[in-house]
Amino acid sequence: MAGFTKTAGGGFLSGTFGRDFAASFVVFLVAMPLCLGIAIASGVPPALGLVTGIIGGIVVGSFAGAPLQVSGPAAGLAVLVFDLVQRHGLAALGPVVLLAGIIQFAGGLLKLGRYFRGVSPAVVHGMLAGIGAVILLQQIHVLVDDRPRSDGIANLVAIPDAFLDLGGSGLQALIVGLVTIAATLAWDRFKPGSLRLLPGALIGVVAGTLVAVAGSLSIQRISLPSNLAAEISFPTAQSLSLLADPAMIGLALAFAFIASAETLLSAAAVDKMQDRVQSKFDKELSAQGVGNFLCGLVGALPMTGVIVRSSANVQAGAMTRASTIMHGFWILGFVSLLPFVLSLVPTASLAGVLVVVGAKLIKVKDVQGLFARYGPFPALIWAVTFVLVVTTDLLTGVVVGLALTALELLPQVRGMRLSVEEQRYGEDDHEVVLEGKATAVAIRKVAALIDRLPNHGRLRLDFTRLRFADHTVSELMADAVKRRRDRGVDVEVEHDDTPHHRRLASAMT
Repeated sequence: MAGFTKTAGGGFLSGTFGRDFAASFVVFLVAMPLCLGIAIASGVPPALGLVTGIIGGIVVGSFAGAPLQVSGPAAGLAVLVFDLVQRHGLAALGPVVLLAGIIQFAGGLLKLGRYFRGVSPAVVHGMLAGIGAVILLQQIHVLVDDRPRSDGIANLVAIPDAFLDLGGSGLQALIVGLVTIAATLAWDRFKPGSLRLLPGALIGVVAGTLVAVAGSLSIQRISLPSNLAAEISFPTAQSLSLLADPAMIGLALAFAFIASAETLLSAAAVDKMQDRVQSKFDKELSAQGVGNFLCGLVGALPMTGVIVRSSANVQAGAMTRASTIMHGFWILGFVSLLPFVLSLVPTASLAGVLVVVGAKLIKVKDVQGLFARYGPFPALIWAVTFVLVVTTDLLTGVVVGLALTALELLPQVRGMRLSVEEQRYGEDDHEVVLEGKATAVAIRKVAALIDRLPNHGRLRLDFTRLRFADHTVSELMADAVKRRRDRGVDVEVEHDDTPHHRRLASAMT
């Protein structure tokens, strides 16, 4: 391995195998409980979550545009999958995911990746918070060995009855779930520095499983086939015929859109965490398309790039895509050689992990920050998206949120043009002048500008001729400026004393 040389795009590097190997094991420990738990939350056999994790690691990791990002089943799609399986059966999952993968792959070829950076942060944060609330309400039932209901409101209404009718096995399952939650939170808060890379989710599942085994508790446990391939089901002519239904095509589009948005937002977050390698968004979108095509082909869960696993990968010191690939082999090897270990894990313990995951997705500080920087309208978009995701469905919440975002632009329709002037003075001085209106409509131009900003020297941004900037572009520009400052770039921002300029400048501090 010492003979590896550096390759473009995060390939294998000389002398980095040891760090990648260690990081891959950490990511494997993070991924295992989440692959299983998200499968259960999606209403499908746990093995299908493991298959997605394996494909996400080995296949997508091999040629992803975001080499340090880790792909697998994600909480963000669990709500959509659960609804699909409840309405149309498990046989419909493969064709829908397969078509979503084709759409993503085409989107990468058409270089649509950067357009996802123009999705309103108010919609994204509201969507994630809504998903967190739905998962939380759903998994409260699994905590007591009960069956989750079909939507957020039904789950909420049924919670009192679930606890009033708590029987022997339900009470035992609740104890295991609460032990898992307590151990997960306690480890995340008080873990010693020498063991900081051990994930709280793993500690929680181990603690819950030990309680169940030591007490010989008669509660539901994970059911895995002795042969993982037994769960693989290829689409049939009958199942593929479902795609003739426009509603199924709409679901595939929703899967593709939400998976792509979550993936590319995660990739952008990974870029902020490190300077080792930066993401190529269009290439990453195509790689995700290939991954989801394969997942659909074998009837597994859809995948996205996942920030929890990706951040663990970065924090564990991964240097190249080798870590992501090896974590997929870790999952495959563990499931092939030690499936009996997983059969000891109670479903209530995985529910406890997902309760913690769901609660963490509800970040009130996100909407507070939007309100403080841009006023009530983005906060309203967040709230409407959140409420509709919980009370109706994910797709409705996102569509209405995006429609509300468009309302922000209505007063700015006239003269909605953005021009960008760039000047370089030697190697270290870079000046950018923006003129006109910077909105999500011009996101391709804004994203291209952000990618060109220098990583050293001095950068001067002149906003004095900028007449308007919506909150989406403001957040993008602010993140880009903060990232450059963290790298040591001397950034100077020139602006007028107008509300739009003050908000933009404030976001950059």
